[in-house]
Amino acid sequence: MKVIALHQEEKDIIGQAVANNRHAQQKIYAGHAPKMLSVCRQYIKDLHQAEDVMITAFMKVFANLKNFEHKGSFEGWIRRIMINECISFLRVQKKVKYIEDETYFEETYNNTDSQFNVEDIQFLIDSLPDGYRMVFNLYAIEGFKHQEIAKMLGINEGTSKSQLSHARKMLQEQINKLKNFQNGTE
Repeated sequence: MKVIALHQEEKDIIGQAVANNRHAQQKIYAGHAPKMLSVCRQYIKDLHQAEDVMITAFMKVFANLKNFEHKGSFEGWIRRIMINECISFLRVQKKVKYIEDETYFEETYNNTDSQFNVEDIQFLIDSLPDGYRMVFNLYAIEGFKHQEIAKMLGINEGTSKSQLSHARKMLQEQINKLKNFQNGTE
């Protein structure tokens, strides 16, 4: 019964926010902003720019709230808007370059001991070139398929696969360097 009550409460808050109730809008923002900033931060290295993009995306959330059909997760709907806004921001900045390399390979990774903290992993992802990072985030973190990524980014499906492959290879090399450094062998 609690699940139904929570769902109904969310639906009520959304309805109030659609009617421009500022308290309801604030409640939605406060409840989702930390996660959504994290989403924006995955795509945009600079925290201040990520915050700006998140705020712009929330403006779009509130402008389009009446279009949310309550079919699926509200958080997922907001997340999709955040991702699209990040992609738009990076396109305008013209920072994303894709290598039109149709070759890619499937890698297998050993599930190694996770000796890295979240900051280490985020640093490694941030160190990827923008095109690699965007495709890696969309595929590995957001769960989009290469066909969807290609359509979202306006690239070939093969380019998406290639970008992911290169990103994984680069991350693996960086992880190995970090491990060696931490173990004192480099």
